[in-house]
Amino acid sequence: MMEKQNIDWANIGFGYMPIGERFVANYKDGKWDNGSMTADTTITISECAGVLQYAQTCFEGMKAYTTCDGRIVVFRPDLNGQRMEDSCKRLEMPVFPKEKFVEAVCNVVKANADYVPPYGTGATLYIRPYMFGSGPVIGVKPSAEYQFRVFTTPVGPYFKGGAKPITIKVSDFDRAAPHGTGHIKAGLNYAMSLYNIVDAHNKGFDENMYLDAATRTYVEETGGANFLFVTKDNKIVTPKSDSILPSITRRSLVALAENMGYTVEHRPVKFTELKDFAEAGLCGTAAVICPVGKVVSHEETIEFPSGMSEMGPVLTKLYEELRGIQMGTVEAPEGWIRVIK
Repeated sequence: MMEKQNIDWANIGFGYMPIGERFVANYKDGKWDNGSMTADTTITISECAGVLQYAQTCFEGMKAYTTCDGRIVVFRPDLNGQRMEDSCKRLEMPVFPKEKFVEAVCNVVKANADYVPPYGTGATLYIRPYMFGSGPVIGVKPSAEYQFRVFTTPVGPYFKGGAKPITIKVSDFDRAAPHGTGHIKAGLNYAMSLYNIVDAHNKGFDENMYLDAATRTYVEETGGANFLFVTKDNKIVTPKSDSILPSITRRSLVALAENMGYTVEHRPVKFTELKDFAEAGLCGTAAVICPVGKVVSHEETIEFPSGMSEMGPVLTKLYEELRGIQMGTVEAPEGWIRVIK
């Protein structure tokens, strides 16, 4: 067994810690180089780089886990690779092939294996693949040169002392436009949500609920997670919209729910339906599922029957199933877990 770093894993929080090695590949003259590993945490680019002038960048978020039997695993990296390909196409960036993406991710995790937190700590190794326009552009057009990188950083448990339901507000702002870029993981989508999340925090809320920009009557997502609702007769409902990021966690939870015998409806969800749901949660890489206890829209407050003290029973079952797969205590569906040799 490799020796783990001597870190207080339970108390590291969710922040950046420069560690070990990262992968770097460059695109120039119409092709990608082979890429290489480096210990250098800095980037040198043109003052006129496309990323700095016109925000030409996209990214992914993933995690590596130590399982109950001591293996290091990554969860469904092929889906992140495919999603990044889709983001690149929409942003006129050269695709970094998903097979090479998965290989780079696995190599970086392997190189930093001593930073993958031990089983049972609740901590994980966060993986950040990203790409940006590195060549100079002053006229508004795609850059001619790009850099693809993958770094990792250990992060503590998302919830300390259990998943406590959060309170969210309906945002007066829009996250994404119809026919816009809401369905890809572009940095610009997140930059545009910063004002909104600071506004929510200043008003005492944990997150924003975004409604559809066209009619402001349908539920979309938050700034960084998809919604999952449970009806009073135990159906799972997930909002359908072309401007929502296709969450890998949500797709995985839905597949598990169907395997467990739940009826799943992926459809447009009217805001007026919320009062009829039994449970609500946000799903994403960071927390798997974060329970929502209350939604506030100006004068209206919707409190879910699952309450403000703990996650509801159906979402808890789904959470435990997915966490079990990641931790190696539940058998994974074929192809979901990539073991880092």
